Amino acid sequence: MADRVTVIGWDGSPLTAAATSALAAATLVAGAPHHLDLPEVPAGAERIRLGSVDLAARRIAGHRGTAVVMADGDPGFFGVVRTLRAPEHGLEVEVVPAVSSVATAFARAGMPWDDAQVVVAHRRTLRRAVNVVRAHTKVAVLTSPGAGPAELALLLDGIHRTFVICEELGTDRERITVLTSEKAADHAWRDPNVVIAVGGTAPPAEGGGWLLGQDGSQPREPRGWALNSEEYGEDLADGETPGLRAAQLARLGPRTGDLVWDIGSGCGAFAVEATRFGAAVIAVDESADACVRATAAARRFGVQLQMVRGTAPHVLEDLPEPDVVRIGGGGVPVVQACVDRRPERIVTHAQTRDAAEEIGRTLEEGGYAVECTLFQTVDLHAAGQWEERRRSVVFLLTGRRQERVTRDPRV
Repeated sequence: MADRVTVIGWDGSPLTAAATSALAAATLVAGAPHHLDLPEVPAGAERIRLGSVDLAARRIAGHRGTAVVMADGDPGFFGVVRTLRAPEHGLEVEVVPAVSSVATAFARAGMPWDDAQVVVAHRRTLRRAVNVVRAHTKVAVLTSPGAGPAELALLLDGIHRTFVICEELGTDRERITVLTSEKAADHAWRDPNVVIAVGGTAPPAEGGGWLLGQDGSQPREPRGWALNSEEYGEDLADGETPGLRAAQLARLGPRTGDLVWDIGSGCGAFAVEATRFGAAVIAVDESADACVRATAAARRFGVQLQMVRGTAPHVLEDLPEPDVVRIGGGGVPVVQACVDRRPERIVTHAQTRDAAEEIGRTLEEGGYAVECTLFQTVDLHAAGQWEERRRSVVFLLTGRRQERVTRDPRV
């Protein structure tokens, strides 16, 4: 095992005395080509081009001598330190930090970033990174080849953001470009780069924050979820009652990085509350009035909501892939259209047992495990005789996707 492993962050600034000293003593240096070309790298040191950090870690673990790993920006912020310290490698490291590329990008843009979300986009996580950009007004995206500004822009179809694209930060080829997301796909971008995506309808944060990634200094009001009708300024339909919404939210579990479809969104109560969990939401309704009310509710609560007017299931064909779906109306044809898109979970409700059984069969035949609950809520006047104010009885159905097993025809 290497006698000593030092990880050096590099942001383009002259190396510190600690970094220079560590390099001078190194018998093995791992890094990108532009790191290995630095004059401070000893001529006699073994050099490893850093592609797979796991492979480099195994080489370092078997090296007898002093090893140095160089990385752009802060190596402890979405960087190599986590991999090197993983139990399977058994490496203890000393870190010489540098300014992270995210901090540098926001500095170049002249913007604060304590209210920003920060995500990493690889090919496998690109869709989730895009959903964070959909759901939040300020997001920094650490990109990678195949998951860069152009790919982000293409998947943001229908969502308008301003991109600040920072290429090759800290080098002589550094370039900062500001343009709308629609135009980002028309250019070729140099790696590495950071994308700052800004925009949306939420009001700007006032004052200082206390928690990274949160807007403003106070918790988002009002407290709670599955809020009462008064919070939305109107009476809610039977499919939007607080108790039913609470059960639907609990079963779907929307979270940061998810895309939620809310089909038959009505006044937007469910859609707004799903966004308050950090998810991106596309709300669909055929009523122009409902679209206006849902958009107004999103603005009132300061959340991002993409509103699509149209009739399901036809309007669903061009929407991006959902993670979870809430169906507020439309019956079996809409359920079948959603099953065909294979979201992780689907939740809906029915007024009659016959309708519930038909929906349940559709979900089961589509490869979903089905849970059905007879869900009754009774609202009471809290004063006086506690008289009944409103009663709602529905069948609540939840479909959980099961992995399909492909049988070998020869068996």
